[in-house]
Amino acid sequence: MDIAPPGLKGLAVADTALGSVRGEEGFFHYRQHDASELARQRSLEDVWTLQLRGHLPPAAAAIDPGPLRALPEAVAELVDATAALVRDPMVTLRAGLLALGDHEGRGPILDRDRAQLDDDALRLAAVVPTILARHHRIRLGAAPVAPDPELGHAADYLRMATGSAPSPDAARAVEQYLVATVDHGFNASTFTGRVVASTGADMAGALVAAIGALTGPLHGGAPSRCIQMIEEIGEPARAADWVRNRLDNGEKIMGFGHAVYRAEDPRGVVLREAAEGLGGDLVARAAGIEQEILGVLAEWKPDQRIVTNVEFWASVVLELAGLPRAMFTPTFSVSRSVGWTAHVIEQHGVGKIMRPSARYVGPVPGVSVRT
Repeated sequence: MDIAPPGLKGLAVADTALGSVRGEEGFFHYRQHDASELARQRSLEDVWTLQLRGHLPPAAAAIDPGPLRALPEAVAELVDATAALVRDPMVTLRAGLLALGDHEGRGPILDRDRAQLDDDALRLAAVVPTILARHHRIRLGAAPVAPDPELGHAADYLRMATGSAPSPDAARAVEQYLVATVDHGFNASTFTGRVVASTGADMAGALVAAIGALTGPLHGGAPSRCIQMIEEIGEPARAADWVRNRLDNGEKIMGFGHAVYRAEDPRGVVLREAAEGLGGDLVARAAGIEQEILGVLAEWKPDQRIVTNVEFWASVVLELAGLPRAMFTPTFSVSRSVGWTAHVIEQHGVGKIMRPSARYVGPVPGVSVRT
């Protein structure tokens, strides 16, 4: 029996038309479009349309998630009760999605036609920011803010989470982050969602499985740790010594290094541009600290190219936009839920359950069980 490489690295397990990552080139795309350019030039709703309907507007009718963000009263009450009980917004998100799917009769995808699957995908992804923002407000002891169907998805998420309307620049910067993180190849959460989808389970169940994978520290990361690192370093002149001390202690430098990219992470490039558009002292310090850290890492491992990953500049953008740090990682699920739902639909079209084998390496069987 052939055995797959550890972590399935380099092994293609499915075909997809949704996009891919070319790490050696520092390039990724959604369908046939450069994803970095989509983040620079298009709205989240446009990219949502591309992934779900195959074309950008106006070639495909544009998706409008605004009217779909509101929760039924019964589900809102469950979300509020869960938020009062648990600290982690990702726990509340999972409970809310499962409750909504069941409440609205969104059954197994095996029994759903394409129109119903599209409706499931839109509805479930649309409520992700509502559930997360509602959790955050409840934990603060503040009243939840109802969604505004007239606002864009990014702007309304910021408004619901912070309680005030964001500036157009802040809303656009967060939207660029969301567009840049809609999809990224067969990462652990996407793969997990597709495995569950292959069983014919309901779409909410597949999304919740993907979210579970995302919560793992080795996958979802922690942009909030990056902004804490920038604060702790303070000034670029202190960065080199700070990093060398951490490396000598065997610690990981947050926001640097990626499992796929050997050239510059294009998502980080887009978000650096977005941060520079917002401006301010934090951006200037972050840019100086980034260069100092990259210099030390180049000395530390001269035979490897360690690049800035998406989390470093994402942390700066989310901080400047006014999002609370506890919401940095959950915000990733606002965009990735769009990608996950598209993958669930694509996997459903395969029509075959994912069922790999394992190579047994234990003791030789056949030992007597008699006493």
